[in-house]
Amino acid sequence: MHPSTYLNKILFGSHQGQLQLWNIRNNKLVYIFDGWGSSITAIEQAPAVDVVAVGLANGNIIIHNLRFDESVMTFTQDWGPITAISFRTDGHPIMATASTIGHIALWDLEEKKLKSQMREVHHGSVTGMKFLDSEPLMVTSAADNSLKMWIFDQPDGSGRLHKIRSGHYAPPTMIRFHGSHGKDILSAGQDCTLKSFSTVHEKHNKNLGQASMKRSVAKKKGLKHDTFKLPPIINFAAECSREMHWDGIVACHHGFPIVTTWNFQKCCMGTHKLKHKRFDDNLHKHVQATVVEVTSCGNFAVVGWSTGHVDTYNMQSAIFRGSYGIPVAHEGAIRGVAVDGLNQVTITAGTDGLIKFWNFKSKDLIKNVKMDCTILKVFLHRESGMLAVALDDFTLNVLDIDTCSIVRIFVGHRNSITDMAFRSDGRWLLTSSMDSTIRTWDLPLGKLVDSFLLDSPATSLTLSVTCDYLATTHVDDLGVYLWNNRTLFVHVSLQALPDDFEPTVVALPGTCINTKESDNEEIKDVYEFDGNFNSPDQISSELVTLSLLPQSRWKSLTNLELIRKRNKPKEPPKLAQVPFFLPTLPGLELKFATSELKDSSEASRILQIDALAETSELCNYLSRAEETRDYMPVLLFMKELGPSAIDTQIRSLSPIGGGSVHMMIYFIQFLNSELSSKQDYQLVQAYLGLFLKIHGELLTKDSDLTGELETLQRIQTTAWKELNKKFNQSACIVNYLKNATI
Repeated sequence: MHPSTYLNKILFGSHQGQLQLWNIRNNKLVYIFDGWGSSITAIEQAPAVDVVAVGLANGNIIIHNLRFDESVMTFTQDWGPITAISFRTDGHPIMATASTIGHIALWDLEEKKLKSQMREVHHGSVTGMKFLDSEPLMVTSAADNSLKMWIFDQPDGSGRLHKIRSGHYAPPTMIRFHGSHGKDILSAGQDCTLKSFSTVHEKHNKNLGQASMKRSVAKKKGLKHDTFKLPPIINFAAECSREMHWDGIVACHHGFPIVTTWNFQKCCMGTHKLKHKRFDDNLHKHVQATVVEVTSCGNFAVVGWSTGHVDTYNMQSAIFRGSYGIPVAHEGAIRGVAVDGLNQVTITAGTDGLIKFWNFKSKDLIKNVKMDCTILKVFLHRESGMLAVALDDFTLNVLDIDTCSIVRIFVGHRNSITDMAFRSDGRWLLTSSMDSTIRTWDLPLGKLVDSFLLDSPATSLTLSVTCDYLATTHVDDLGVYLWNNRTLFVHVSLQALPDDFEPTVVALPGTCINTKESDNEEIKDVYEFDGNFNSPDQISSELVTLSLLPQSRWKSLTNLELIRKRNKPKEPPKLAQVPFFLPTLPGLELKFATSELKDSSEASRILQIDALAETSELCNYLSRAEETRDYMPVLLFMKELGPSAIDTQIRSLSPIGGGSVHMMIYFIQFLNSELSSKQDYQLVQAYLGLFLKIHGELLTKDSDLTGELETLQRIQTTAWKELNKKFNQSACIVNYLKNATI
């Protein structure tokens, strides 16, 4: 501790009971204070200068003056070693001391006596405690994974809980994302509690409470003294479709035959407790519920028992709705239950190695599927109908519940599989195992596409509906860790990994950035794309490639005359030039003099293009392309032009515009070449349409041009048939998916 006003001085407390004052600037020992016969566990600066509070392992608190080396006062705490000390600085002479059992004592320094006690502040040893400056607020932390703020406004001088940020004080057993937005994580822990953590902000966290058979008695006696507390939750299922009306969460407890319900909206344990009457006798006193499931409609709960029974209950009334199998569904404990999205099929899995498909309403058996070994757990993706089955031989089987057959088998884990999760579209299957790896399997490819190694095995994992977060829990770890999906932010090429791929160790997510640079070279993942991706000009010769030019450069080529006419400004009306005096012809009769018409041929100002026309740039490019048979320069030249310039260049191909019939033939050959390559498809179609519109009359009269157009027609027809075939195939698949009877 750094004593106030002591420049460059640090005060050290030792296990032997001595205090030493060191100068850290010149590394010299300044003074040694004799001990008090016990180890020093805490040191805190008092509001007064030169005075510190020293906490000892025997429970004594010494107020000591450093300047005179004298003890001012001594207090004794009966709860064991002192773990933390703090002083109020808002005008009240109060000192707070913490203990290893979670109690806090408040001492009056003026009267030198105990002011009040705050018992059971934390579930365990208080590790930190600090009064805020000039505020009646105190912040405490403990080994129970909580941070609490206390406000001191009670008549006896004690504090009441003001704010709390807490997690599980025992490792979590199971986590699942809850809700349609994927922002809340339900977590069950070995501390017998069910909590909800928000991925948006900690203020949205919820504590659904501790499981107890008699909640009213637990509230009176306190959670620590609740004799009716239930064992930890080992499995739960949640559905949010009817949670506004009744309980939407069911949970089974370790070694306990009763299934409890929970309400997410009310943040409390539900009123119903599910247990069949067959288990009331002494023969079934060791029965326990092993797995639970809630239907997608939120009306029914399916419970699997260690005896092989599978029962259905109503969520609203907890009424028993029937059992599967006569007399049992499986000859062994139930390891997994699942119900499809339409409440048509119920799937059960047991230790007998069988997966059974039942009719949900009639409870009749539909089909059996025999696995190679004992089933560990199952996980159903309702949207795609894919059922993931983890076996005791560390393999994964994926079944299609529509055909009741195995469609994929994944091998790679070297220890028991702890949990599974599907991506929302059913393409990925993520699995965790006791071999400390998390693997991502691609179902369409049937291959492993991602794998990484952790320092601690994951006990549970869950993937959000939006696929942006992966949450994991780990062995002997109190936290819930969040991982980002990198494919949403950067380009990641997910390729199939080799069978002998060895994953690299990845550190768990933390709250601080590790800036330490490794001395070794960076190890790059083999599946991560490095560098800039350059797309090829043509992915496949069977595909049609469109141009990247904007539509304004080619879509209006055939409508240029209409656009010019529409955009032409309107001229104001001109006044007639009428003379004031009308001229007359000489003679006896009155006749007006009219202006003689001038010869139109002499007055014409139209420029004759035939005499002054020069060869256009397009004609020059076509002439060079005819020699080299390389039409790429022609296409690049056309891409640089605007719509009006393209119209001018194509008009210049005719003999009237300065070109020739040969130039028109060269341009048709250019179009043939581009259509055959299937590149810049819509751009070439626009050039062709404008060419036919401008030179249509000349093309029908010349036999050479007609022959070239027949060749162009065959190429155009072939390309369109292939494209139309793919359009019809895609439309057929879409119509089938829209209209197929499920």
